[in-house]
Amino acid sequence: MDPIGTLRAYDWRGRLPVVGLIGFAAVLVLQIPYPLLSDAGQRTVTIWAVVAFFLTSCAHAWWSRGVRSVAALVVICVGIGFIAELVGSETGVPFGNYNYTDVLGLRVFGVPAVVPLAWAMFGWLALLCAQHVGGGWRGAAVGSLVLVAWDLFLDPQMVRLGAWEWSATAGPWLNAIPVVNSVGWFAVGLVMMRILLAVVPKRTAGRPDDLGWMLLGWTLFSETLLFAVFFGNPAVAAAGTPALGAVFLIVYLLGSTERSR
Repeated sequence: MDPIGTLRAYDWRGRLPVVGLIGFAAVLVLQIPYPLLSDAGQRTVTIWAVVAFFLTSCAHAWWSRGVRSVAALVVICVGIGFIAELVGSETGVPFGNYNYTDVLGLRVFGVPAVVPLAWAMFGWLALLCAQHVGGGWRGAAVGSLVLVAWDLFLDPQMVRLGAWEWSATAGPWLNAIPVVNSVGWFAVGLVMMRILLAVVPKRTAGRPDDLGWMLLGWTLFSETLLFAVFFGNPAVAAAGTPALGAVFLIVYLLGSTERSR
């Protein structure tokens, strides 16, 4: 096996959108120094990293599936994400009882404006997984599991940052996050994925999803490293890493089944 030769032979221009590649580079530039920053620096970088990630997902949606897919991503993911967070923070349904702080900046009806963007930025990657396994309710379930697995990293990180606080009565808990939160993420994700699958077409021929897999792979690697090494909290990595890794395996296996039919 010749990894250097493989990299040289890779068709970067044909398989990656230039704008998306720039966005991916911006995400790396923002996230790599994250654990070395002060608390204030981490809060600022978190906001800009979400914006960069969101725009990169939008760039890939536009390049691989057209402008209508970008509109669907924004309307459905941002819209459903915002409603879920608004209802959730006010009523405790479906995520459990929690309250936002001012850490993430501008808030709209109490919900940080950056939070619905985060639903969209990773919702796009979840959709790629859903489409890869054939769509339908099976695809929606797989896409929802992608979101749940990601949140096993996200929630502990945001609580550590002070972005939101959980009620002491919200247990049982996993890594200081109530288990019901994952149930809520699955329910919201399932609705989100099923609607997206109905309106977003499969990728255009000759426009592969390599950028999406790169973003997913980077998230798995960076979050594992962040908690296992820099944050000194291997329990989070022990939950999130096998969960997101298992989803990767499920997507690969089911995708292989679809291709063989």
